[in-house]
Amino acid sequence: MRGAMDQVLILCGGRGTRLQEHTQSIPKPLVEIGGEPILWHVMQIYAAQGIRRFVLCTGYKGELIEQFVIDRDWPEGVDVVCLDTGLDTPTGGRIHKAAGALGGDAFCATYADGVADVDLRALIDYHREHGDLATMTVVRPELQFGVAELNGDGRVRGFIEKPRAEAWINGGFFCFEAGVLDYMGPDDVLERAPLERLASEGALHAYQHTGFWDCMDTYKDAVLLNDLWAAGNPPWKVWP
Repeated sequence: MRGAMDQVLILCGGRGTRLQEHTQSIPKPLVEIGGEPILWHVMQIYAAQGIRRFVLCTGYKGELIEQFVIDRDWPEGVDVVCLDTGLDTPTGGRIHKAAGALGGDAFCATYADGVADVDLRALIDYHREHGDLATMTVVRPELQFGVAELNGDGRVRGFIEKPRAEAWINGGFFCFEAGVLDYMGPDDVLERAPLERLASEGALHAYQHTGFWDCMDTYKDAVLLNDLWAAGNPPWKVWP
C-alpha cells in the first residue's frame, strides 16, 4: 500500500477568472512572482524536498504551460509530464483523467496557485502513519481585514490587525493512495463529493500546517506575493 510517494499531480487547468488582469492572455499557473511563474514556485517546493516526477493537469491555455515545460532546463532526474485534461473539466475529473499517468502508485497532489513552507516529509510521514487513503493539509489563513475587539456593552477595546481565522480550511498539499482514484468521476469536483465521501468513511485525515500559506486567487494576492519576494526572504522559499 505504501509507495515511495515520489510524484505530484498539480492541477493547472482552471481559467483563473478572478485574476483577469493576467489570465486573458496566459493561464493562471504562468502568472509570475518575482519573474517566475507561480507554477515554478510550487514545483520548487516539491523538488527541493525530494519529489522528482510532476504530472501537470492542464486545461485553459494548456499549450502555454506545455511550452513553459519544453523551454525550461530541468535538473537531472526531474520528469515533467503535461496532460491535457480538458478545458472545463472540474478538479476531481482532472485527477480521474490522470489515473493512467500515475501508474497505480500513491501520489501527492496540489493546486498550481498555492505556496507554503510546508514540510513535505513530515506530511508524507503523517500520511503513512495513519494508514488511510487520503491526507489534506489544512491551514488557518490570515483574515483580509482587521478585527475589532468589543466588550460586553458594545465599547471597542481595541483592534487586531489581520488575525488568523479560527477555522481550518483546505490548503491543498494532499497525499493520496491510488485507491482515492476510485472516488473520482469525470464530472466530480474534488472538494465536494470525493473529499466528502472520504471524510464520511473516516478515510481522510487533516495535516495541520501552522506556518506560512497563501494562494494567488486575485490581483491583490499576486501583488502581495510579489512584494514578499521582492523583500528578499519569501517565506515559502524552501530551496537554496
